[in-house]
Amino acid sequence: MDKMYKENNLSKNQQIIFDLIDKSSEPLKAYTILFSVQKKGIKAPPQVYRALDKLVETGKIHKIESKNAFVACRNSNCEISKATAFSICESCEMVDEINDDKLTKYLTNFSDKKGTKYKRFNLEFFGLCKKCK
Repeated sequence: MDKMYKENNLSKNQQIIFDLIDKSSEPLKAYTILFSVQKKGIKAPPQVYRALDKLVETGKIHKIESKNAFVACRNSNCEISKATAFSICESCEMVDEINDDKLTKYLTNFSDKKGTKYKRFNLEFFGLCKKCK
């Protein structure tokens, strides 16, 4: 089993937390994650936060800022862990990562009128999904 962690470049804790987030149908908050992984030996909030930070940094998961929660990256072509966009349904709260080449290109090259080039951003678009319309 240790071989799996090395192949994915994930520590044991990162893999446990990633698997939990990946299997979830909704964004998970850090303390929900902590409660769910305590039986697997992850008992302290810093352990969870360190794993979450590394998973975000590597692009395996994304943070939904408005919910202070985490989702697994569902975009196999996701190359931008610091520039993400999501659609969030205001009714059922379903979260989808937006995979649009034009938007991605625009976001990665965006700078404001003063010439500031941004290193990191997370866009969240709110509306109603097809199911809730």
